[in-house]
Amino acid sequence: MDTENGPQWLTDDEQRAWRTHLDVSRLLMYQLERDLQPFGLTMHDYEILVNLSESGDRRMRMSDLAQATLQSKSRLSHQITRMESAGLVRREHCDTDKRGLFACLTDHGWNTMREVAPHHVESVRRHFIDLLAPESLSALQTTLAPVAEHLRSRRGRV
Repeated sequence: MDTENGPQWLTDDEQRAWRTHLDVSRLLMYQLERDLQPFGLTMHDYEILVNLSESGDRRMRMSDLAQATLQSKSRLSHQITRMESAGLVRREHCDTDKRGLFACLTDHGWNTMREVAPHHVESVRRHFIDLLAPESLSALQTTLAPVAEHLRSRRGRV
């Protein structure tokens, strides 16, 4: 943030922490994505499958799914079209809102989720969880929770 005297630059310690966070975020997502490739899925695909599989009736309004996955409605629509072609999801019209659409998990999508989830969890463990001591995981969660909450509260703001 700019002050009267210019930006408040990061200290060396702050810079190292920030760069480490960026490295871990990029490298971890890259590795998790690679581990999904044998199943023909991307991280975006998997995130959509998770959201749909965890919803009560295995379906979500497209607008809610876009918000949950932090995607624009247009980007999500293209993603869902691709996933429809693979038979993982289908769109359904909303009876109460003629303009509304649901993304619905197909049986094939559900079976894919059940097949892939154990491999994904193993990948998360191997590349993240098992590399940290339990007390470090707890401290990491405690440390990052305020950042996540702050960013969640800013969603939708311009």
